[in-house]
Amino acid sequence: MKSEKPDGGDVFDIDRIRQIVELMEQHELNEVDLQQADDRIKLTRGGSAPAMIPAPAMPAAPAAPAPAPAAASAPAPAAAGGDDAASTAGTITINSPMVGTFYSKANPEAPPFAKVGDVVSEDTVVCIVEAMKVFNEIPAECRGKIVEVLVSDQQAVDFGKPLFRVQVDG
Repeated sequence: MKSEKPDGGDVFDIDRIRQIVELMEQHELNEVDLQQADDRIKLTRGGSAPAMIPAPAMPAAPAAPAPAPAAASAPAPAAAGGDDAASTAGTITINSPMVGTFYSKANPEAPPFAKVGDVVSEDTVVCIVEAMKVFNEIPAECRGKIVEVLVSDQQAVDFGKPLFRVQVDG
């Protein structure tokens, strides 16, 4: 960060950067992006720059890996909605990996991804959960037969909410 030009033409000179910061304050600028040849510097002032607001949209990407551990089926207790303890024995639930809206089909005219009586495998897509305008396909992640659909189409679901009850192959 040294000035190589005697006339002060190097925009990355520390004194030049201080002048730019002062100008940003005087003119209430929140951001300045400078480029000289292959070098680039971006100056941002203030606690919340408008450019930082879209960044929270990024959690959609971390949500994609979430289906593996979150949708992993866990043994379902009798309190999860079964008629009696015998009807839930040997079953597990497929749970929602995120907060969103449950869709049983790809579009209103399409057949459901999974319905009672269907046999599913680990990679079978059983529904879609829409979160932040991203439609996430939810795999069964288990082998077995769907014995109960626990939510209605277009219903809001929370993280961990049971979506399907599956009689596991065993």
